[in-house]
Amino acid sequence: MPTQIDKLKVLAAGVFSLILMLGVARFAYTPLLPIMQEQAGVGDAIGGWLATFNYMGYMCGALIAASVGDLQLKDRLYRLGLIVAVITTAGMAVTENVIIWSIMRFFAGLSSAAGLLIGSGLILHWLIRNNFRSELGIHFSGIGLGIALCAIVVELMAIQLDWRELWWLFTSIGCLLAIPAWRWLPKPDSSGMTISGTELVDRPPSKRFLYLMLSAYFCAGYGFVISATFIVAIVERQEALQGLGPAVFLVLGLSAAPACIIWDLIARKVGVLTALLIAYVIQIFGIILPALSDAPFAAILSAMLFGGTFIGIVSLVLTMAGRFYPTKPAKLMGKMTLTYGVAQIIAPAITGNLAERLGNYDIGLWIAALMVLIGAIFSAVLVVTERKAL
Repeated sequence: MPTQIDKLKVLAAGVFSLILMLGVARFAYTPLLPIMQEQAGVGDAIGGWLATFNYMGYMCGALIAASVGDLQLKDRLYRLGLIVAVITTAGMAVTENVIIWSIMRFFAGLSSAAGLLIGSGLILHWLIRNNFRSELGIHFSGIGLGIALCAIVVELMAIQLDWRELWWLFTSIGCLLAIPAWRWLPKPDSSGMTISGTELVDRPPSKRFLYLMLSAYFCAGYGFVISATFIVAIVERQEALQGLGPAVFLVLGLSAAPACIIWDLIARKVGVLTALLIAYVIQIFGIILPALSDAPFAAILSAMLFGGTFIGIVSLVLTMAGRFYPTKPAKLMGKMTLTYGVAQIIAPAITGNLAERLGNYDIGLWIAALMVLIGAIFSAVLVVTERKAL
């Protein structure tokens, strides 16, 4: 019978895997983008396209997660993702070739999906099978911690290291993170039973519920990727805020780290769907604040609101998807993330090109806020009509 210590080790494996595969492999790019723009001549459009290739890889990873049902294969893919995360981080340092950068960002996106979807599914399956509470708040805190780690590293080391050396530093950190992420996640059990002998039974949602949730999650993906990719560049572009970008990204990460646990508690009180609606509404204000004001307080508050909600939305939606399919939780997680990923492919390229033409990111932020508003409307419909589905 697994103990609480075993549970904490499994959750810690998930946290370390997300710090590596989401934080280092994916989000280190955000605070490094302004440095690469200054030192390596990366323009706004190229910056947007590199982000788009990353999200294309992420979407391909979501396709794999949605199509693979074998738990043993999922375990191998998770471990492969750890290796790929380290390799692609190193790959960003060895060249200035945009094509190779694009390939690295694509495979980094694949590894992100391995961590967020396949790894999360394996951990949720382990929790359900061993009769622990099926909540992933602690696990998903790894995303916020990863963002915070990247911001701290860049803030402390950018004065001493150039952009290449920073990528090498992140590679070294990634190697260390991969060790507990690999060792502390047990091989999955494919028996289809809990440890107490209860059969794991899937409870698929209705098609109407699924379509509405997919639509709302698409909108959340669009809103997420704009702030997550460009927030440092947005802050640094404003004269009154120059030099504040890494600190804002740090605030975003520190706000995200405990947010998953907080949203789990909110969902227990008001229900998952109502909690999602609240998160959407708060996120609208977090996205739009930098377009309304160039005051430092607005930038910090924006990072707090966005960091505290985007990860809550991801955690609530993916945990809910896993609960519908306890025997293969990553399958619906993957389908949900495909819609999230489509938005993330479209949005960075649009926003990067608009920023290059107009000289700022304001229009991109307004479009992102509008998309999240539409997502909030879909969520409100779910609250009113589908509460009994959970």
